[in-house]
Amino acid sequence: MSRVPIKNLLAVTLLLLVHPLHADEAGSRLSRYLQNLTTLEAEFEQSVLNENLSQAVRSQGIFYLQRPDKFRWDYIEPERQQIVADGRQIWLYDPELEQVSVQSQQSALKGTPAALLISGEPVSNSFELIDIGRSQNLDWIELIPRDPESQFVRILLAFANDELLRMEMADKFGQVTRFQFHEIKRNPEFRSTFFKFVPPENTDIYNQ
Repeated sequence: MSRVPIKNLLAVTLLLLVHPLHADEAGSRLSRYLQNLTTLEAEFEQSVLNENLSQAVRSQGIFYLQRPDKFRWDYIEPERQQIVADGRQIWLYDPELEQVSVQSQQSALKGTPAALLISGEPVSNSFELIDIGRSQNLDWIELIPRDPESQFVRILLAFANDELLRMEMADKFGQVTRFQFHEIKRNPEFRSTFFKFVPPENTDIYNQ
């Protein structure tokens, strides 16, 4: 299995010259989704494709979110892996290799969809929003990072009844990561230590 890099956590383009009404519509849809959202739990399926949109690497697991600033991805298949953002740092744990890498959350998530979902700041501060209409019975929004150093060039979010069901991310190297969400639970309760990662004994820790 290809190990899942942090940059693929959490992503696609029309023109940058869009009528302001489109941005308003996109912002309203995203605001409705984020309104009163404090926690989230969803099963996910992930596909990673190269620049030719082929050679997909597939995985699945469970995604957890607590706003602001915390999330957790538990990859279950084809191999176990865990990514935890505790509000200060991001931990990427590989139980098979008995290794964990840790880095600053602020720098790792800059300009990413994960930052969009967990941040308490207005989305428009970090992204240009474009409403690209309805397709496949879903309402689609495109986000373009305002930061020129963002690892992503474009992000797509797809909603049904104001529920986020799909996300696609395209990075600077032409790689596309797609997520599909199901079994979604909005505002579940988590124990206080749920987003705290404690490295197991005999685990090698690498700071990035």
